[in-house]
Amino acid sequence: MIKIVRTDSKNQDFSKLIKELDAYLKVTDGNEHEFYNQFNGIEMLKHVIIIYMDREAVSCGAFKTFDDATVEIKRMYTMSKMRGNGLASEILKALELWASELKYKACVLETGIRQKEAVAFYKKNGYQIIPNYGQYADMDNSLCFKKLI
Repeated sequence: MIKIVRTDSKNQDFSKLIKELDAYLKVTDGNEHEFYNQFNGIEMLKHVIIIYMDREAVSCGAFKTFDDATVEIKRMYTMSKMRGNGLASEILKALELWASELKYKACVLETGIRQKEAVAFYKKNGYQIIPNYGQYADMDNSLCFKKLI
């Protein structure tokens, strides 16, 4: 049975999933991991979605305010054993809905070009590539996306 929960970064299940995500990113980001990691703190995330399957936290995502009309999607992760079941799409839809309820008009995000599955996933979910923003502007391995919600 699937249960979708709205919470915040204080949730211990979220912290557990983020530890798995960070271990994965440390490998895929290689020498650039420390640069990217500095922007991935979870302490201030007030909008977190977790999917539970049979009472186990298996997928998560979050957003934070980017500007008055836009949120930035952060910390998307699904346990490797649960991938391919549409859980990430459910997380993303739940985040977009929550942001829309809070009167935001768009979502932006950054992912690494080495994370080919993530790039394909965001394109499949209606995200368009945009010029790299903010701290990612000069990062050749970053790819930024935007979607109107």
